[in-house]
Amino acid sequence: MTRLRRIAFLGGLALMTVFAGGAGAADLKIFGSRVTKMVIGDLGPGFEQATGNRLTVVTDVAAVMKRRIEQGEPFDLAVLVDFQADDLVRQGRLLAGSRTDVMKAGIGVAVRRGAMKPDISTVAAFKQTLLAAKSITYLKEGASTRHLDKLFAELGIADALKAKTIKPATESVSEMVAAGEAEIGIIVIPNILSVPGAELVGPLPAEIQSYITFTAAVSEQSPNQSAARGVIRLMRSPAGVESIKAKGMEPG
Repeated sequence: MTRLRRIAFLGGLALMTVFAGGAGAADLKIFGSRVTKMVIGDLGPGFEQATGNRLTVVTDVAAVMKRRIEQGEPFDLAVLVDFQADDLVRQGRLLAGSRTDVMKAGIGVAVRRGAMKPDISTVAAFKQTLLAAKSITYLKEGASTRHLDKLFAELGIADALKAKTIKPATESVSEMVAAGEAEIGIIVIPNILSVPGAELVGPLPAEIQSYITFTAAVSEQSPNQSAARGVIRLMRSPAGVESIKAKGMEPG
């Protein structure tokens, strides 16, 4: 059985258990980043068939999606970085009782597919690779950016990298590497794996790695809270775990 068929099979079992006797159909809007869309892409068709609900995933950098929530844009379920979700719970925009860590991803290094893979096996090698690169790219804002900005300052290379660093406002780091617009890309691993023209060199060395936790929670204002909670349960089901692992992540 292929991995995707296994996910579909497990998803069917989970749906039979989770949604038996459920409420009527609803249109659910899910706010998240690319990793959310990747997992819902696996699980969504079975969910829709079993429940009659329709899922729409709206994606951007997680920080942007948080601002859209704060500006009052309606949604049913958000899957954001853990500290962002916690802030929205404190603001009364997300239901505290629905808050669930669903997946986590490490930060990786990408090059254009077919290019020579640089040495990032140690902290010293990673540092030298960045100094030798003609250009690097990582997100303008995001959980990984906070870690990388601090890391480069600690390694004493922040000033040396500044002139050759491109920080896109959208989740286009891997696409820029694939297009040859940057030599080195640094972003969460599933983002790299999702772009055929980009190739994962490997994760950051363990001593400087940071894991980004993605947390799901239901909107306080959603008229479809029960159905939205069902999506969270499905992401935590065996089918969800299988999909999350297939995308280069671990369950939350």
